[in-house]
Amino acid sequence: MKAEHKLYVCLAAVFVSCLLLGDVIGGKTIPTFSIVGHDLGPISVGIIPFPVTFLLTDVVNDFYGRKGARFLTLLGFAMALLAYALLQLTTWLPVHESTYFTQPEYAKIFGGSSQLFIASMIAYLIGQFLDIQVFQFWKGLTQSKHLWLRATGSTLLSQIVDTVMINFIFWMWTAAADPTSFLGMKTSSERYAWVFAKIGREYLVKLVVAILLTPAVYAIHGAIVKWLGIEPEAHEKR
Repeated sequence: MKAEHKLYVCLAAVFVSCLLLGDVIGGKTIPTFSIVGHDLGPISVGIIPFPVTFLLTDVVNDFYGRKGARFLTLLGFAMALLAYALLQLTTWLPVHESTYFTQPEYAKIFGGSSQLFIASMIAYLIGQFLDIQVFQFWKGLTQSKHLWLRATGSTLLSQIVDTVMINFIFWMWTAAADPTSFLGMKTSSERYAWVFAKIGREYLVKLVVAILLTPAVYAIHGAIVKWLGIEPEAHEKR
């Protein structure tokens, strides 16, 4: 197997792992202080691995082009569908008396929410495809220079779209289904204010993570060129 093929497989493996873990662990919330040093409210731990998927999308986009990045995105989507189906199936199956998790415990942890899954997958697809397009735009505009600009710039834009979409789709869907159960908030203004605040603090964390990951982009890029002898693809003109 050629080095570039092995590299693609490795990048895809890490990408899919982070994507699936982000979905599975998303139910736990932590104080924002854990990430940015100020407690702005609770955030889901699922937003920690998700920026890694955008980082890897940029690496694949640079070395394998738009087609390689799109295939990676669709592969991740297919694996998420598979994981969701298997989790739903295993949640539905009856438990034995010797089980470690009780049925309610297992369902709460792994059963997941259909609304959340649909919202996250819609946000994921749109965010990923936007990231791919913006990355290629900056790559062409800078003539393949300034890696930090196309990597960080595309990630910051796609992440805000991803964050807004998943929160609005899921929480507005929740409010429409049962307005009285929306965290005790009865008015639309309260719900919108809460959702906007959640979007703001989650995007702030993603912004910090994306900036902190910029050196990692250069390190991965340099290692691939130096140690594997693989050069980035030229900008694809449309």
